[in-house]
Amino acid sequence: MNQTEIINIFTKKTLGLTFVLSAAALAFAQEKVGISGSVVSKSNQPVPYASVTFTNKANKQLSDATLTDEKGQYKLDLTPGQYDISVEAIDYKKSVVNRQITAAGNIGALSIDPEASATNMKTGEIQGVTITVASTKPYKVELDKRTYDPSQDIVSKGGNLQDVLSNVPSVSVDTDGTVSMRGSSNVRFLINGKPSALLGIDDGANALQSIPADQIERIEVITNPSSKFEASGTAGILNIILKKNKKTGFNGSVTGTLGYLPQTNLNTNLSWRKGNFTWFLNGGGGYRESKSTNRNDDYFTNALNADDQIQRNTNSENNSKNNNYNASAGIVYDISDKTSVNASGTVRTFDNESVGNIDYFYDFLAIPNSSSQRITLGTNNNLAFQGDFGLDHKFDDNGQNLSLSLSLQRNRSYNDTDIDQTRDGLFELRNIVNQNTINRTVIAKADYELPIGENSKLEAGYRLDINNNDYSNDVQQSTVITPVLSFLRPYTYDATYKEMFNAFYVQFKSKIGNLGYQLGLRDEISNIDIAYKNLVPTSPALNTTKTYNNLFPSVYLSYEFAKDNQLLLNYTRRIDRPRSFFLIPNPNYNDNQNIFDGNIDLNPSYVDSFEFGYSISKKKFTINPTLYYRHQTDDTKMLVYNKLATDEAGNILTPKVIESHTKPINLGTDDRYGLDLNFNFDATSWLKFLGNVDLFGYNTKGSIAYDTFDVDGNPTQAIANFEGKGFSTRARLTSTVKVDKTFSLQVQGFYRGGQKTAYQDRKDMYAISFGASKNIWNNNATISFNIQDIFNTRAMRSTTYTANSVRDSYMQWQPRQFALSFTYRFKQGEKVEQPKRKKDINANDTGGDEQGGPM
Repeated sequence: MNQTEIINIFTKKTLGLTFVLSAAALAFAQEKVGISGSVVSKSNQPVPYASVTFTNKANKQLSDATLTDEKGQYKLDLTPGQYDISVEAIDYKKSVVNRQITAAGNIGALSIDPEASATNMKTGEIQGVTITVASTKPYKVELDKRTYDPSQDIVSKGGNLQDVLSNVPSVSVDTDGTVSMRGSSNVRFLINGKPSALLGIDDGANALQSIPADQIERIEVITNPSSKFEASGTAGILNIILKKNKKTGFNGSVTGTLGYLPQTNLNTNLSWRKGNFTWFLNGGGGYRESKSTNRNDDYFTNALNADDQIQRNTNSENNSKNNNYNASAGIVYDISDKTSVNASGTVRTFDNESVGNIDYFYDFLAIPNSSSQRITLGTNNNLAFQGDFGLDHKFDDNGQNLSLSLSLQRNRSYNDTDIDQTRDGLFELRNIVNQNTINRTVIAKADYELPIGENSKLEAGYRLDINNNDYSNDVQQSTVITPVLSFLRPYTYDATYKEMFNAFYVQFKSKIGNLGYQLGLRDEISNIDIAYKNLVPTSPALNTTKTYNNLFPSVYLSYEFAKDNQLLLNYTRRIDRPRSFFLIPNPNYNDNQNIFDGNIDLNPSYVDSFEFGYSISKKKFTINPTLYYRHQTDDTKMLVYNKLATDEAGNILTPKVIESHTKPINLGTDDRYGLDLNFNFDATSWLKFLGNVDLFGYNTKGSIAYDTFDVDGNPTQAIANFEGKGFSTRARLTSTVKVDKTFSLQVQGFYRGGQKTAYQDRKDMYAISFGASKNIWNNNATISFNIQDIFNTRAMRSTTYTANSVRDSYMQWQPRQFALSFTYRFKQGEKVEQPKRKKDINANDTGGDEQGGPM
């Protein structure tokens, strides 16, 4: 039985379990009776948003809870029996009464007393230096992060994580799926506060497409992470928070999508919360076709001999078919009011079939107008498993908490490619490429929080990361010269990459008057082992060990002029660790004329990052301008160079073939500075705007000598100059028109200005998208329609310069597409959250303990 069949069986059984549990929950609900009531103060005034908990004295599984509405009233269904009813609300004393529920009806008003100091109490929270905005606004600004709510993003309805990220302020997604923040692509992705097997190995774009938008609750954009977060990701961290149940009873939704380029998706979110137990089951799958176009025009300026190329034009089109399935299930059990345990498991599979056609046109001095065609057939299968376990304990009601978590992850990727190439209609080359990668990860964490007095809190923690990657690359080749299929010596290898990170952090936050501050220090000890073995017996093994021990401080300051009006100043130090794939010394082989080489000597680079921002939030608008500056040393740059292809003995092939190589290197410095402006404006009751403008400058320094060839094909040296400075712009504006209470329209525009360095000139780019959403069936269902890139303009154009060539490039990752989605929500229970006393210090202000902490 192959792995695809296992996944199909798993999917069928999962859907079957879903229907059984749904039916059981609905049958159980039929035995209940509907009751209602209200909560009032001693002066008989309604108390809105009070928590009302019904605890069944005979069977806790029959317990339930709800919140009062803005008029202090509530409704819920209960099984008849004897109940203890507890009522809690901010600024009120907890009240407990006993009632016998026998039949449907109104049980009357429940009265609660105000706290003795409720009339003059002043907040002592660290949250006093945090700006929060109304829940109807799509994002909010906090001390060390911004939170984006995709629920109001009509343009990405029915899409995936990559579509959602395209709409997040301060985040950009390039045409090849590369995600960047403030012009830098060194972004660290987290799922629920942790690295995740869901994102695949090395955070590939395919993994972003396999996470449905409907399963995302919010995205935390952390441009300058504190010491509590891991130090990786010099551009910042994107923490993807998946949906979890906060409502009682049985709840669920299902979303189906149809679109073009052909795509179909079906996703469901189910949960059941009763008494001490909460379970959830999320899953779905889909089919999607993609189309990418790539054109390169290479001009080799010093190829003067008769056998040398002087021009090469490449037209490439790749069509792929993707199938992805995912399922997550978990349970939370409250051992007591202060202790809970949780466990969850996730499986994701991604299958891809692609057909690529590359047409080469060569202009030789001796043989003009020669052409070559390359046909590539590729398959990819990726299977990921993840299991998470956690324990949360509250020592008291003042915020002293301990959180323990363990995550076990495994990701396996198979890539098989068959390549056939002909020149002038005659057979020239055939390759069979098999690439297998297995990743195994263990993450263990402990986070402790200790309030000190009314205004301060101490946080400390430990984290262990163990990652093992096994690479196997097998390339077989036959050519005109060697018609028998044989191993191609430079490209076939096995490699093992192992890394272990030990991290410790301590963080203290407090407030003096209107001045809030947070100081942190993190220590990370890194050990990396690389074992490389070429399969050819004559090639020796290559092993290396890298060890780093670095301190990463963070400082946050805020000054609050008034409520929702403050200045923010912060500093952090970060590290850019090379991806494991960058360190594997032999190339990734999928094109014999465009080759990526690894660099086993690549080292981390370091960034000192500063931010100075102002934030104000009013009823109709929120604005957050931030000045930033980043200084990076030992920056990782991509060296592009050319060399003449050789056979296994090192002899230059005839006719001569020029190979274009790309290799990561540490070189020089990179300075980034600019103004990042985010705003939200509710112009009228029916018109809203969400915008982001990033005006940034850059100053890159560094040059290196490298090996190339002269006009006679002899080895020589050239200088690659990476120096360059300039100014660029990124902007996004989303406007939402509310036609009525159930119907909304949305238009989004995106612009990225050109950027120029000594070796590359990248042109500007823009795109416009449209979406519409309509609620039907008493708001229990939603129909959404969107068009991505209406004018089909989202494409990257650039010119790259080397010592002996100029390349003009055009790349479009995905053409214009549209999608129609339908969402149905059934049995939406009441949302229940424990009210927070103002004396408490919020445990979620740096990432949320529901994710097990961000460390």
